Amino acid sequence: MQEKGLDEKEVLEALEKMLRKDAAYSSGKILASMCSEPLELTKKVYTLAVEKNLGDEFLFPGSVELERKTVSMLGILLSNPDASGHIVTGGTEANITALWVAKKLSEGDRREVILPESAHFSFERAADILELKLMKIPLTDEFKIDTYQVKETLNHKTLAIVGVAGSTGLGVVDPIPELSDIALDHDVYLHVDAAFGGFVLPFLQDMGLYGGGFDFESPGVKSITIDPHKMGLCPIPAGGILFRDSSLLSIIGKSVDYIGRGRLKFTTLFGTRPASPAVDVWAAMKSLGRSGYRTIVKNCMDNAMRLYEDLKRLKDVHLLVKPTMNIIGFSCSKVDDGLVVDRLLERGWALSLFPTHIRVVVMPHTNAQHLKAFVSDLEEVLESFENHV
Repeated sequence: MQEKGLDEKEVLEALEKMLRKDAAYSSGKILASMCSEPLELTKKVYTLAVEKNLGDEFLFPGSVELERKTVSMLGILLSNPDASGHIVTGGTEANITALWVAKKLSEGDRREVILPESAHFSFERAADILELKLMKIPLTDEFKIDTYQVKETLNHKTLAIVGVAGSTGLGVVDPIPELSDIALDHDVYLHVDAAFGGFVLPFLQDMGLYGGGFDFESPGVKSITIDPHKMGLCPIPAGGILFRDSSLLSIIGKSVDYIGRGRLKFTTLFGTRPASPAVDVWAAMKSLGRSGYRTIVKNCMDNAMRLYEDLKRLKDVHLLVKPTMNIIGFSCSKVDDGLVVDRLLERGWALSLFPTHIRVVVMPHTNAQHLKAFVSDLEEVLESFENHV
């Protein structure tokens, strides 16, 4: 830090220069992100609560009330008006919190967590912090958790089962109702990671495009992760962790004597928490309503299915599975996927590379023209490799 500060103009010019290095959603070439350009309203609303702390209910009761109302709306979205929870930083904090609650509820030496191979890396973080052992279950040909293997792996040390509703790599939904039955039969905690799917699947259900269960409608589900900063179109950070009822959340309650004379109980991982994300989620859901989100999801799905059909026509492309939501995975039959991604990156396309495939996430910032240009570039790249050979 220099001795004398810069004036506002100098600071803004320096910031603008640095931030020009970042990719822009408006280019339509970001196909790697599960986040998108936030709603304009949420950008304005963010500043209204920028100095407010959700960790101090006695100073900021209005902000805390807004968080409760927001959680209630999320609960209704996930088939449980009585859900309890918080707006948190994202899926990682939410997943850690869920397993923290599961561990606090457990008795004896239960320390094993059963989860699919497709589970998010945040569960590795959670296992490290909470000293748990992850029991990763192979996937079926449909890239879902193998429930037979889940039953075979269950034992007296099993603490929890994790199901994914919208896997990071392919957007696949595990058979949550079946996992729910297994969890109830064996008295095991069931957590659902719907970080991405939470703001997609309810609206696909509305349109008759998804018929499976994934949320609190299944009685064995104890907690759900949902990220409004993904398809909820809220600014980062805005994650969510919801529990079936407040008794589950209270298990991690901690009284703090210097706030409200000890009458306040923290039920989050962090003490100080910004109010702006919670206010933003409230504003976005109130502004768009169910019909607004349904329109957004429909547009994304329409574009994703058009891309899926266009990719099917390319002779050197292998599609892994028909999309459940707006995520597509494919591999290249004659060329290393990494080389293809590198060549496309040179043309400005940002893609995700997984060990088994290339992932494309079709978000609201991507339109049909962008995807047509992407397919054209992909075809040219594949042809260049073929001609070179």
